[in-house]
Amino acid sequence: MSLSPEQHYEQLVAGTNLDANDVQAAFDNLQPVKPALFIGDWKGANVNTNHPTEAKLTGMKWAGKKFRSTEDVDPIMVYDEDQKRIWNPDWGHARLRQIEWNGKVSTAMVYDDVPIIDYFRYVRDDLLAGAMDAKTAPGGTYFFYIYK
Repeated sequence: MSLSPEQHYEQLVAGTNLDANDVQAAFDNLQPVKPALFIGDWKGANVNTNHPTEAKLTGMKWAGKKFRSTEDVDPIMVYDEDQKRIWNPDWGHARLRQIEWNGKVSTAMVYDDVPIIDYFRYVRDDLLAGAMDAKTAPGGTYFFYIYK
């Protein structure tokens, strides 16, 4: 029995030292996601492609993202010394928009103060795949996922 695109993505990202092209292909096969699903607090995790952003986010104790509305997003939440989730002001705020990327219109998070767009695809109601496109960052697309 073959895996669904969602099952394939979950199985793939559970691995380490992944090829970014394989992750991109799995991401592109996933379905779009609507903005209403985002509201709330989401934990974040790297997809292990050895992208430079993985080490950067791990070093700052990345906790995930907080979506209060489509217009009010804290894109980078981190853990403080007491393991409480706090907003990292270095990354500013963001908002959600429907944007086409790689042939599909889906929800994307557009940062207000830095040239970054995070594209999302649906895996499950409590798991969304992410792909960060940062104009000035090295290493191409950074892949991650958020979950509840």
